[in-house]
Amino acid sequence: MTDRDVRIAPYQESDQAQVVALWEDVFRDDPPANAPLAMIQRKLTVQRELFLVARVGSELAGTVLAGYDGVRGWIHHLAVDGRYRRRGIASELMRAAERGLLSLGCPKVNLQVRATNAEVVAFYRTLGYAVEERLSLGKRISG
Repeated sequence: MTDRDVRIAPYQESDQAQVVALWEDVFRDDPPANAPLAMIQRKLTVQRELFLVARVGSELAGTVLAGYDGVRGWIHHLAVDGRYRRRGIASELMRAAERGLLSLGCPKVNLQVRATNAEVVAFYRTLGYAVEERLSLGKRISG
């Protein structure tokens, strides 16, 4: 596969079924609050141009969500279909997300990875990301 075979573009409503199927496969252990349809609907209300998909031909091969709150950028749900892994698609999605964030004036990008996911941490390190000594805290504020 060459770079010309992969097209990165903003999400379109016609991508919904393929995105849901990808996320249900890749993020099997996500909590119910991260149900794919609900996440898609929430993301479409904020910086929808930073919801990117990768296509190889007519097939959806990957996704990434990015967002900028005016202080930091965030990356979420970088996912690549198993049939298309190790072909540079995740790297292309990340570069596209970073370009989108940079165009908004974003000075720094954060992302979270489960500490036990060494393979994914290694991938992000190849893109220049470093593990920062921080604690991640969270609180669900909805039912």
